[in-house]
Amino acid sequence: MKSNHLIRTTLLAGAVAMFASFAVAKDGKPDKITKWVFQPCFDSSDAGWASGVVPWVKAVEKATEGTVKIKLEPVGAITSGSESFGGAAAGLIDGTACWGSVYSGDMPEGMLAFGMAMGAESTDEAWEAMWGNPKYKIGDLIQEAAKKRGLKWIGWTNQGPNAMFTKFPVRKMEDLKGKKMRAGGPQSLFHTAMGGAPVAMGGGDIYTAIKLGTIDGTYWDTGGIDDMAFHEVIKYAAQPGWCPAQHQETFVNLKKWNALTKWQQDRIQGVFKSTYFETSKLHEDGVAHALKTLTDAGGEVIKFSDKENKRMREKSIAEVWPLVAAKSEGNKKGVELWKQFLKDKGKL
Repeated sequence: MKSNHLIRTTLLAGAVAMFASFAVAKDGKPDKITKWVFQPCFDSSDAGWASGVVPWVKAVEKATEGTVKIKLEPVGAITSGSESFGGAAAGLIDGTACWGSVYSGDMPEGMLAFGMAMGAESTDEAWEAMWGNPKYKIGDLIQEAAKKRGLKWIGWTNQGPNAMFTKFPVRKMEDLKGKKMRAGGPQSLFHTAMGGAPVAMGGGDIYTAIKLGTIDGTYWDTGGIDDMAFHEVIKYAAQPGWCPAQHQETFVNLKKWNALTKWQQDRIQGVFKSTYFETSKLHEDGVAHALKTLTDAGGEVIKFSDKENKRMREKSIAEVWPLVAAKSEGNKKGVELWKQFLKDKGKL
């Protein structure tokens, strides 16, 4: 009897220990290292690399105490830029960073995160509407849309104004009428509403197209114009452009996310806000440097008047925002929340 009791006690103790070990492996700091391969929709020459993705990667690796390692590959290493978002969803790569969820061709709700036409004007405003104020929480709509596509949204950064970089001056919206501008996705919606002629082309073709006169200019994140050497072929930078606070999102494959322990997930989610403000500040510094590069080259920075900002905002909300809202149920809800946010801010 004593022998059987001892055996049962020993087996029970072993089972408890095994369960405890499993619980630690599932919920605590793991013993093994998880290795991810991320390919953004861009390479290291883009402002989003050093000022956006790299600081986020370092923060994640530090927060997880080295149990998550992320290798960055440039666009084209595994997939094309347009395929990066879908590749992450399919598990071809573990994660990606892109804009408007690839200008919203892959996920319409990405437009809500990318930045509304003449919407939020600063990092603080964007954070308040997306995550900070429980009255809005627009980010939840985007997170849900990402989940349905097999992804987890885990990073965000404000790259500053997505503005007009042109050979001609833009001081009012009528100046865009008939002008051929490189514009993708939501930029195209805006440019069309302003009477312009949007032209679709890859980022690598823009410089030559402007130089040859094929297009009159481009929409681009301000902090990246010097990286693209646009100051060599354009004369004007119109600020704040169509989107005063253009954002970039970072996603990881949902299965890869779910394979992490809760401890790792909590650590990564814990740096979402801090890296947002850190990288947004880096981009803000890059904007100032890029504009100085332009003026040093003889270019001019045009600041829209308050009156013109108001006119463009009213036209954008009347003609562009409904097109964004029509793309999905999530977009419809998000646009209404953005409207409420601007009303509460006294801008609408």
